Amino acid sequence: MAPSQQAKSPKTVRGLLTGLAVGACLLATVPSAEAQAPAQPAAPQAAAPKAAPQVAAPQAVPGFWDPRRRPERPDLSRLTVIRFLTETDYPPFNYTGADGNPAGFNVDLARALCDEIKVSCTVQMRRFETLVDALTSNRGDAIIASMAVSPQLRARVDFTDPYYRVPARFASRKDAVMPEIRPEYLEGKKVGVIAGSAHEAYLKAMFTDAELHGYPNDDALRAALRKGEVDFIFGDAISLAFWINGTDSGDCCAFSGGPFVESRFFGEGIGIAVRKGNDVLRQALNWALFRVWEKGRYTDLWLRYFSVSPF
Repeated sequence: MAPSQQAKSPKTVRGLLTGLAVGACLLATVPSAEAQAPAQPAAPQAAAPKAAPQVAAPQAVPGFWDPRRRPERPDLSRLTVIRFLTETDYPPFNYTGADGNPAGFNVDLARALCDEIKVSCTVQMRRFETLVDALTSNRGDAIIASMAVSPQLRARVDFTDPYYRVPARFASRKDAVMPEIRPEYLEGKKVGVIAGSAHEAYLKAMFTDAELHGYPNDDALRAALRKGEVDFIFGDAISLAFWINGTDSGDCCAFSGGPFVESRFFGEGIGIAVRKGNDVLRQALNWALFRVWEKGRYTDLWLRYFSVSPF
């Protein structure tokens, strides 16, 4: 099952899996590509570009580390083991592998971090809603479970720097793909979105001339695009990427335009949670995240798990 529309933070959390305010967000790409900036109204006479022919785009890999701000190696002597907590069923990020052991992007990243820090690590799977309590009661040292950073969670735990986010994107039928989407290009166009979501709020604020159509869930939203009831849909880009590349889409559709990353609507990003005040571990993980990215191991992991990039 592909990631749901929303990211995780207790309990509503597959909610707004997104966003990251980390100064200037960098998108490391293979080759490089920039995230589309939050939409700004433009001159009314601007004409929408014609649909672009579908060509294989280079895979884009998110990177949130500035090579000019290399973190200093912290004192790692007090770390002998890291007990990671993750959740049971959120593929491809967390799931039980064929051998019965924890598997997924988050699990492999946790192991890469332990390898970089040169400590042994364990990975324990638990229901998502139990993770924070397990951490605060010392049944684990760090949560790596696609947990969205939020003010509510910051009151209970500390977070590393974000290690990924889920931007928002438009999808269209393949014969109507646009290389760029701006508010004036969608004037009068029918755009589907989940009713009551942050994605709908963003469209109402930024794409004021589009004709919005609200749907109750992802299945209804995507069916509307497949059937041609709407010209575009707008939502969680990771969820859309898996749908586009899966059998349910019937190979109908593709992304249009680039990602939208406005943290005011889409959240602060996805971090690793540690107990309040555990700066030794938090700084060690931040250092290791940078090193894993710098060595290309993060890119390798991302390309292994995401065949269609949400960026």
